[in-house]
Amino acid sequence: MTLFAASKTSSAGTVALICAAGLATLAIANQVAARRAERRHPPKGSFLVVDGVRLHYSDRGEGHPVVLIHGNAVTGDDWNTSGVAELLLRTHRVIIFDRPGFGYSERPRGHMWTAAQQAELLHKALQQLGVERPVVVGHSWGTLVALALAVRHQADTAGLVLLSGYYFWTLRPDVLLVVPGALPVLGDVLRYTVSPLLGWLQMPLLKWAMFSPARVPARFQAEYSSAMALRPSQIRATSMDGALMIPGALALREHYKGLTLPVVIMAGDGDKVVFKRRSERLRASIPGSVLQIVKGAGHMVHHLAARQVAQAVESVSTVDLAQTPVDAQAEGLGRVRTILPDAA
Repeated sequence: MTLFAASKTSSAGTVALICAAGLATLAIANQVAARRAERRHPPKGSFLVVDGVRLHYSDRGEGHPVVLIHGNAVTGDDWNTSGVAELLLRTHRVIIFDRPGFGYSERPRGHMWTAAQQAELLHKALQQLGVERPVVVGHSWGTLVALALAVRHQADTAGLVLLSGYYFWTLRPDVLLVVPGALPVLGDVLRYTVSPLLGWLQMPLLKWAMFSPARVPARFQAEYSSAMALRPSQIRATSMDGALMIPGALALREHYKGLTLPVVIMAGDGDKVVFKRRSERLRASIPGSVLQIVKGAGHMVHHLAARQVAQAVESVSTVDLAQTPVDAQAEGLGRVRTILPDAA
């Protein structure tokens, strides 16, 4: 019995050493891959420090300012890849941030980095940049930040354009998949070892879900960097934001009726990530808001309807500059409309 027990203990120790060596190898490989990805995709914008947080951003163009806030799994550069930024730059000053933890923006520990906290950070950044009353455009998780910004600083916001947002809480089984990555210690171990590997395996399915029923655009395939998205630092941000999605929607839902600024809501009729009925419910909750449903589009609606997004920004900007009553704007655009994507 003693010899058997000793042998069993020795075998367990050997297995533990092998597992530890495997995890260490994965951690080294993932760090090397992250550094290689950053060399291939260096920061294109500038940096500023707000409350001790180093934010990466771009600030281009002239005219009425527009702030673009990205969703999960991407960075601020997604607005360039979609073509939205290029269209807006013709007549607007366009400011794009990497949200905390994404791209080249820091995400310090010690904060939950809720939608409200991210909104406060971006509001202070805009003050530093001298940006006054911008139209704020948010996509997916970025709509929570855009809404939180408007709720907390409505007088400083010209209007909102909200794309494919999660505005009301629902049961989301996918949240359970990201919660482990958001936990202290366990999340750190996972994101430096097995999470990037699992991410590479799941990436084709993720892209399909993001764009379906449409095809993944060639430009997105060419310019989107899976390696940047699967760096341990960005996996942490993605996991934490995924875990905060339901609380973020719960915190905002009672404030929608108090928004009196112009709001255009857009959603794809085939969105498989957030069903369009969430957008329909938001339109009913915000007085004078306008809803545009893009036929044949999925969650990444701005890639298929970049021109329509730019036109929505123009309509909101015009309403603000003319001080047109919100209800008049809504009647002029039609409160609910089905529109076609750019290619149609």
